[in-house]
Amino acid sequence: MAGTARKRLGNSCILLIMISGMERFAYKGVASNLITYLTDVVKMSNSSAAKTVNSWCGFTSMVPLLIAPFADSYWDRYYTIVASSLVYVAGLVALTSTAIMSRASTDQANKTSSSSFLFWSLYLISLGQGGYNPSLQAFGADQLDSEEEELPTSEDDKKPNKKSLFFQWWYFGVCSGTVLGISVMSYIQDNFGWILGFAIPMISMVTSVVVFSCGSRIYTYKQRNDDYKPVVSILQVIKVAAWKLLNCKVKLPNENKVTELELQGKPFCLRNFGSNEGLNNEHPKSSVYKFENAKVILRLLPIWLMLLMFAVIFQQPSTFFTKQGMTMKRNIGSNFLIPPATLQSAIALSIVLLMPLYDKVLIPITKVLTCNEKGITVMQRMGIGIFTSVIALIIAAIVETRRLHISRKMDMLGSQSETVPLSIFWLLPQYILLGISDIFTVVGMQEFFYSEFPIRMRTMAFALYTSVFGVGSYLSAFLISTVETITSSNGNKSWFCDDMSEARLDKYYWFLAASSALSFLFFVIISSCYTSKRDLDLDSNESCK
Repeated sequence: MAGTARKRLGNSCILLIMISGMERFAYKGVASNLITYLTDVVKMSNSSAAKTVNSWCGFTSMVPLLIAPFADSYWDRYYTIVASSLVYVAGLVALTSTAIMSRASTDQANKTSSSSFLFWSLYLISLGQGGYNPSLQAFGADQLDSEEEELPTSEDDKKPNKKSLFFQWWYFGVCSGTVLGISVMSYIQDNFGWILGFAIPMISMVTSVVVFSCGSRIYTYKQRNDDYKPVVSILQVIKVAAWKLLNCKVKLPNENKVTELELQGKPFCLRNFGSNEGLNNEHPKSSVYKFENAKVILRLLPIWLMLLMFAVIFQQPSTFFTKQGMTMKRNIGSNFLIPPATLQSAIALSIVLLMPLYDKVLIPITKVLTCNEKGITVMQRMGIGIFTSVIALIIAAIVETRRLHISRKMDMLGSQSETVPLSIFWLLPQYILLGISDIFTVVGMQEFFYSEFPIRMRTMAFALYTSVFGVGSYLSAFLISTVETITSSNGNKSWFCDDMSEARLDKYYWFLAASSALSFLFFVIISSCYTSKRDLDLDSNESCK
């Protein structure tokens, strides 16, 4: 498959995929084990640490939605990447400094100051990544041949989808960096300390900036249209639409215009409400162009909402799955202990290993079964991934129930050990299933948002994709707070209490599985009614013939 990718993707694309992997190594090297740092070094409770990680991940994923409009309207993508990467590096340098301060400090006041500096450094990383990630991916998509600027239409459906191939290999590179970031860095952090554990991701990010700068000569640079400001245009459309709704005035055509229409040789063709056909040929300042842009984004919101519960599930491996693994049997042999955060690499590793099978085995089979050149649609791909994530949560709940049963037996026998004699490898199935769900849903989301957005708003498309995980992170933190408040009322112990033998994560997993199943049902209903931009364009063309 690597050979195929090299034949179809240019050198600039391959270089940018490598750079994205280096960035993921840096980010996951910090994020995957952050909950352990917060509980063991900063001394936060389990629920507070989980909410902090979720809030930070949410903010990190939401920042692109704030920066992307400026990147599309005012900034050059190349210089946005360079500037954002420098902010990113500054955040990693500050984070490494907090680890040095925490180790050197013994005074409580200094530790409090160090904790404040820690959060400032984390949000500086978020700010840098907010401009870096969507711009880098949009810049990578810009490298593809100009004749394939758009996703396939009816005329080239039989050709391999180069955009789809790009997104698959992009995610392959991201997951390769994730595997190394989680497995290597969690081991170093648990065994060699947090100074080295934060310094290595910083060095990786600095290296990626240098490599990106060295490739400047081979990149393709798209000219930005200075006359067109996408977000400003959309806001103008919303303002006009609101004004019209408030005034509720409808103008009827005069009799002469009606007569002219009746005399036409062809029937009058109305532009399809959702269609984007002709959008790229319209002048950017025209009211039709602005109105169509606004409609395109509004049509995506129901799908966006139904993806939020998948994003909530996406937060569990770096929070409660990791705390769950800390209480289980982790040793291999007599000396080596598996860092609990390392199991998160099973998600990315399963993606790296199974992605080629998706291309070489699953797609050819589905092509035969569905008689569709693409095998399965983007909507079907996302739906399969959401369903798989629900199964992963059900398995997680069953394993946690078993862990609690053994833990309570130990308490009855008077055991003082915090480690349950249940192998941490019992958690592997839920991690692997989440990896499989990512192959379907995450890659499908990237292709879906990219294909449905106008060309001039492609950075915004990736920002909307990442915002799913941002809002999902905040939703996860909100659910934790709500469940903790409800379950700890009347003097009862919270489902998230620090004593893992008394916590009820199994009930929380069942709650998430039920909520996700309901969200999946609504997703199926909405997606069955949704018509893609390409299909709307075809319908519009047919109706005008």
